Order: sequence, then C-alpha cells, then structure tokens
Amino acid sequence: MSTSLHLRSAAPRAALLSFSFVLLATPGASQQAGGPIARYAMDAGTMSGMAAMAGGGGMGGAMSMMMGGGNQPIHELVLRLGSTQAASGSPAAEHYMPAGARLGASVPLVTPKVTPSDEPALPGEKPKGRLLIYWGCGATAGPNQPVVIDFAKVARGQFPPGLYMTGAAIPQEWQVRFTNSKTYGEWPNGQTRKTLSGNSSLIGDHRIAGNYSPEIKFALNQDFMPPITGRASPAAGGATQLSWNAVPNATGYYAWVFAAKQGGDMVWWASSASQAFGGPVWDWLSPGAVRKLIGDKIVMPPSQTSCTVPSQVVQSGGDMLMGSLYAYGPEANFAYPPRPADPKIAWKPEWIARVRYRSNTMWMLNGPDMGSMMSQGDDSADASGDNPPPKKKKCKGGLGGMLAGAMGAGC
Repeated sequence: MSTSLHLRSAAPRAALLSFSFVLLATPGASQQAGGPIARYAMDAGTMSGMAAMAGGGGMGGAMSMMMGGGNQPIHELVLRLGSTQAASGSPAAEHYMPAGARLGASVPLVTPKVTPSDEPALPGEKPKGRLLIYWGCGATAGPNQPVVIDFAKVARGQFPPGLYMTGAAIPQEWQVRFTNSKTYGEWPNGQTRKTLSGNSSLIGDHRIAGNYSPEIKFALNQDFMPPITGRASPAAGGATQLSWNAVPNATGYYAWVFAAKQGGDMVWWASSASQAFGGPVWDWLSPGAVRKLIGDKIVMPPSQTSCTVPSQVVQSGGDMLMGSLYAYGPEANFAYPPRPADPKIAWKPEWIARVRYRSNTMWMLNGPDMGSMMSQGDDSADASGDNPPPKKKKCKGGLGGMLAGAMGAGC
C-alpha cells in the first residue's frame, strides 16, 4: 500500500483545476547533429522525511514516524525509453540492472495504454479562495509580497502580471515522452511489483534491450545521492530557520513551503530571490541548467546550507505548513557511437542516454524536523524489493496538478 496527500476541499480543488498553467519546461530539440533512433532517460532520486513516506514508505512509514521510529530514506528510479521505430510485434523492452540494485535481473519498460481520464467533472460552483505567493530567504518578506491570485478572477481569465518563471530561460534539454516517440516504454509501471530499497545501488553495468530500439549499454560509477537531513527551527520575530547538511555532489538547492487553510486560501513560498513561480524546478535538472538558475538567483548555490522562511509566510500559513527541499545532482551522458572529437565530422548516433540525480526531503514546518524523521529508521529499508510501487496518476497540467506533484500526491 502507498499513501498520497490530496486536497480535500472541493472549492479550492475546483479553482486549482479550472485553469491550465503551463509550468514545466517544454521539451527541447536534441543538440545532436542527427537524431538518434533511441533516447533513454534515467532519473535517480533519494527521498527522505515525508518524501520517503509519500514515495513508497506508505502507512508503514507513517506509523513508524508516529511511534518515534523515524523513516529510512528510500530511492526512486524513473526510466523512459523512446524510439523512432515501430516495435516488431507487441512493444517489449527490459532494463537489465547490476545486482546491487536489488531489482532482480531486469525491470520491464512497459508501453502505457491510452485510457480516458477518470477525473470527475468539475462542479459548477464559482471558484473561491486565494493563493498567496511569497519568495526569498529572510526574516521578513520583501516588497510587493504577497502576490495574490484570486481563483474567481482566474476563472474569468484574469491573471496577475509577472506570475510565472518567465525570466528563467534555462538551456533546453531533450525529453523522452510518450507524445514525442513512435514507441515508448517506462518504469515504474503496473506490470511489476518491484521497488528499490534504501540500500539499492546503481554502480555497475546497465543494458536496455527491446524490440523497438537498438541495444543500449553503459556503466555507472555514480550512485544515488546521500539523503538530505536538517532542521526547521523557530527564529526571532516569528520566522523559521531552515538548515541542512551539505549533500556531496549537490549542484544547488531549492526549497518551498505550502499551506492550505480553511476557507479556501493557500500559501506558497519559495527560496528563490526573485518572483519565480512554476518552471522546471520540480524536475531533475542538469548541472548546466542549475548553474543558470543559480545565476538568476532562483536556485541556491551548493555552498548554501540554510534559509529563513519569512514570518509573514508562517503567520499566513497557519498551524500546518508543509516544506520541501531539493538538492540537484550530477549528470552522466552516453551515446553510441561516441561524438567525434572533430566538430566538422558529421555525427548521427544510434542512441543517446542520460542519467540525472537528485535528493529531496519533505517535512512539516511545525512538526518533526527533517533529522528526527530519519533518526532511527525501520526494517523497510532492507526489504527484498518485492513490495508494490506507489500508484501514480498523470498530473493535470494546471496549478492543481503541479501542487499535487510537488507535494508527493502520487502523480
């Protein structure tokens, strides 16, 4: 079993889902001189605190926290194979793992079936409530804060100016999606019950083989990133001081806090020094993209290990605020044949592959701190890897989907 966090109030949910914010970076064209037949994306994550519970610890992790047992960090993998070729028969592909992954010999990359959405129809009532947006590390909020989004106005097409992360033009990176591939496969999926344990390792040889792409082979010497640990401590004037460990190989950090109050109001704060709502920060990011975002003062540099949540955020959010912290990591790239050293030589690889890393944690701002939620752990980290993966739904493209995804709501 897995557990998800959901927005229970119908009115705020209706308001959130009634408009479509395009918040994630759009797929970029490949930088290769010639398009490859196959593209493979492997995203590796370490989750701690409440992120570990939402990502796979489930009710066992929740009960462990409630009983003072903590919750061990867990690992996640998101695997996507896209090809320009049609399958010879029913699409089938496997990722053959090193023994240290504790996933058996391989995991299947399943081609999803297109099914109608089971999302219920939105109620006809007028959306109510507001979203208050704050940003920046500091004891008090900066000028012109908060930006207030009235859901009723948004339903009429009225948006606050300068709302989105329009200034964060990061280098476009190629993506593997069902919609940009002739044949596509992914893991996790509903075909296997395998999950990673806290002791799983990526070190070693990897091989991807199927009936719609050339064979892909590469070796990894970079393992999962270490977990984030830290504290959320009251500070003078009602602010909250966030502090965390320096995560090895981290390229930058990004934090946010969210609260939903009775009456429909919601509060959102991000550590960005500029108003930067949305964008690609909830995804895995390449070191190049992180450097650009650090330069734009959206992502914190790897040398920074603390940030103060302004007092206005704590006051506006009420008694229950949920926080999250991302540590972006390195990236490994592979191709066959390799890119020629001479840029004048034409290059058309058969396949390209990319492995990205990150670590993230979640916690309650007025609840157990990041460290205490992981202090002792339980036996779940040593599981054999045969527990069912958390059931995931496709997130909507709107603000509601983004909030649900950022909060670990299983999409």
